Order: sequence, then structure tokens, then C-alpha cells
Amino acid sequence: MFYSCHPLRRFSLQNINNKGNQQQSESKREREELMGLTVRAPRPVSSGPPLYLQLRRFPSKHIGIRSLLFRYGGQNILPRSLNMKFSSCVSAAKATSSSITAAATGAAAGGEDTTTSSEVEELREIKDKCRQWKWKGRYAINYFVSLSDPPPSSSNPKPKPPLLLVHGFGASILHWRRNIRTLSQNYTVYAIDLLGFGASEKPTGFSYTMEKWAQLILDFLDEIVQKPTVLIGNSVGSLACVIAASESNNKALVGGLVLLNCAGGMNNKAIVDDWRIKLLLPLLWFFDFLLKQRRIASAIFERVKQRDTIRNALLAVYGNKESVDKELVEIIMEPTCDPGALDAFVSIVTGPPGPNPMQLISRMSDIPLLVLWGDQDPFTPLDGPLGKYFASLPSQHPPNVNANANVSFFVLPGVGHCPHDDRPELVHERLLPWLDHLSI
Repeated sequence: MFYSCHPLRRFSLQNINNKGNQQQSESKREREELMGLTVRAPRPVSSGPPLYLQLRRFPSKHIGIRSLLFRYGGQNILPRSLNMKFSSCVSAAKATSSSITAAATGAAAGGEDTTTSSEVEELREIKDKCRQWKWKGRYAINYFVSLSDPPPSSSNPKPKPPLLLVHGFGASILHWRRNIRTLSQNYTVYAIDLLGFGASEKPTGFSYTMEKWAQLILDFLDEIVQKPTVLIGNSVGSLACVIAASESNNKALVGGLVLLNCAGGMNNKAIVDDWRIKLLLPLLWFFDFLLKQRRIASAIFERVKQRDTIRNALLAVYGNKESVDKELVEIIMEPTCDPGALDAFVSIVTGPPGPNPMQLISRMSDIPLLVLWGDQDPFTPLDGPLGKYFASLPSQHPPNVNANANVSFFVLPGVGHCPHDDRPELVHERLLPWLDHLSI
């Protein structure tokens, strides 16, 4: 779920002052403001000059990248007309670079600690109730369950379905700290740490994909829950739930789906219909190349998981700044120190983006769907391709009282990428009535 406004600036191996002819022609003020970043890429052949990626940027008060130049030796590889100018693409640079760091960090941290004693106690209780399950008899998966057997309500005489909470990038079960207690009052609540995140195993050499996470969810429902379940996901957790629901083919395992700011893919190489992403694709590809160099990846990851990096970056993706706190910093930082965390980071950021959720929704016409979208999300903005698509769904699938195969979409004002932790009361306000009228 989150982060830095300058993709490689915070990950730089060497920040240098440009003293070339081009910068010498700049005014004194511009020379003071402009800084170059040169990253030397290992050569695949023994001869020829090294390949460089040169970034020129505005100072941090200007969010964006001024220009991106691919250089071979002392020459630009691309003609001047193809060198990308980003000074006007503020939102694109912010959203794309943020998601790069998001792959490693996931959720937010704040300036002042606003954690209450009850919230600290809630975190302790969640940890105490966590269990371990061996996926495929091999991988240790951390999960939480709050067993409940609520009586049927007068408006809905059927037993209430269990809920499964699925976190986003870099987060964990604990990211649902502000939701579990409320939901557990009337529902049996499960939550899971996806493989590679939280307290779940992070196997070295494992190739992470959205499809594998979706299969993990389905296997968990089949082996542990064993009842039709409502899947509730955030960010890539939402996408994993969409894939799982589309592959379940029936309501035997998945009885409902709740998406909180659904991601378009495992990383930002997913929905390239957005012109902003198309512009940044060369940068993303080169960043992938850098991450596949072990020493470079290690240096980048060490910088990404620093407390200040997490705090400053994730404040940008929470609409309600008071929702960020010291405890959340620790929730995100702790798993990054686990063996295999670096491998998971590299595999996720450089791996395939996975299926496009817009192509999967059509397979789930029989599964009730609730979509909640924070309108301050820089990663999956409401006016982006994904936000527009989900906002249009209710008109394409009007409520059917008999089949209950309706699609509901609500915009959450002033909310960022993680609505459930950003403004949980707004999420509960929409989620609880929807669940209460759900028929499975």
C-alpha cells in the first residue's frame, strides 16, 4: 500500500552534483536546485561503456521528475523528442513512485502517536489469538480467528456468514486492528497474513504471483473455514479476493465480496491504459533491472524499510492524518526484518502484475459485491481507469432482489488508499448494513 514521491531518489546509490556542460548553462539558482542521480548498471558484455539512467528532478517541494534520460556512454540513447518530460505529470509521478515503495511497506505511519491504550490492548489480543496453518503441508501461514456464533437477526433469519479479511501490500492481519472488534460482535472473523507478509513464512526463492495468493485464499476457505465466506480485501488483497472469487465458480466457498480500493495488479505494470503509467513504464522496467542485482536490491530495501521513510511516505496516502500512529510503524517495520523479506520484496515488485480485475468481474455475476473507494487515493485514484470502472458497475448490474446479485459502490470522502484503517467508521457505516442484508 505506499510511498516515496521520487522513485529512485530515495534509493540512490550515489547522489552527485552534475557539472556537465548542460548544467553549467543553467542559472546559479537552477544549479542549486537541480540535482542529478546517476545509477550505473552492470554491463552484460565485457566491452563498451556502461549504461546509465540519469534522472533530473526538481527539489522536493516540486513533486515530480523533470526528465528521464537513458544514456550509453556520454550519449542519449533516445532522441530528444522521446526523452520523457514529467514536470506536468505530478499525480502520475506521485502515484507510481509511491506504489514502488508500497510493495515493501504497505501501510502507514504518522508523525504524532495517537494510539490509545485500548488500541494497544486490541493489538495484543489479536496477536494472542493468531494461529498457524501449513499451506500445502509446507508453508507456515499466520491467521487470526475470532469465533462467534451470533443468533440470527429478526430481519435476516439465516445464520451470518464468516468473514475473511485480506490485507494489502506490506501489511498484515494487524492492519485490521480498527475493524476486528466491531465485526466480531456479530460475525466470526478470520484474517490471514498472505505468504511473504506479516508473520507468515517468507520462503527464499519463491516466485510470488497474484494467482498463488488467490489459491492460498481458496485453500484456506476449503481447509479452515469450511463455509461460504465473505471476502473483504484492501488493495492487492482485494485483487487476490477477486481472483479467488472468479475461480471458485460457485458460492460454495465465496458468498460475498467486499473491495476496499482494489488494486489493478501486483505492481504498477498492470493497467497500462492510463497514459500516466505508459509514460513511466521505461522507469519501472529499469527499476526492475536494478532490483535483480542483489547488492542494489539490498541497499534499496534497507532504505525503504527505515522508520522515517515509512512515516513520511505513508502520510501521503492517508486522508485522515490522525489515523497514523507509532504502532502502525512497528506493524509495518517488524516483518521487514524477517529472513526472506528482501526476496519477497524483489519478487513482488519485479513479478508479473497478474490478471486485470476488470476482466474478472464479469465471471462473478452471482456473487454480491460491495465496493468502497477512498477519494484521496493516489495509487488507484477515483478518476483512473480502475476507479471509473468500479464506479460504473451499479448501472451495469442493477440490484436484483430475488437473486441478490447486486453491485454496490460508495465513495468515501476524505479517505485514502486504506479506508478500513484511515476512517474505519465510514467503512463500518456502509459495510455492516450490507452484510446484514446479505443472503448466502
